[in-house]
Amino acid sequence: MTKIYHNPRCSKSRETLQLLQDKGIEPEIILYLDTPPDAKTLQALLKKLGKKPRELMRTKEAEYKAQGLNNPDLSDAELIAAMIATPKLIERPIVVNGSKAALGRPPEQVLEIL
Repeated sequence: MTKIYHNPRCSKSRETLQLLQDKGIEPEIILYLDTPPDAKTLQALLKKLGKKPRELMRTKEAEYKAQGLNNPDLSDAELIAAMIATPKLIERPIVVNGSKAALGRPPEQVLEIL
C-alpha cells in the first residue's frame, strides 16, 4: 500500500499526489497536519528516507527559528519532538511504498520507489 503524507495547500504535495494518480496509484492520504506522526513513525520514515531529522525539517519556517531549532547541539530526539509538536515543520510530501520512501521534491523523485 502506497501512502502520501500530504498537505493539500502545498503545490508540490498536490503535484506529487496527481503524479501518483496519473500512474494509476490511489495512495492512502495522510493529512499529517491534522494527524501528525508519532515519534516511532517519524523515526521509521527517516530510516526509509535515509535522512537525519534536520534534513526532514522546513528550516525556512518561522517556527524553526522561533523554537531555536537551528541550534546544532539539539539531539535527534529533540528535533523529532519538535516536528511532532509543530507538524508544519515536516518537509512534504513524503511518499511511502513498502520499505521505501521518497520526498516529493521534485515530485518525480517518488517514481524511484514505485
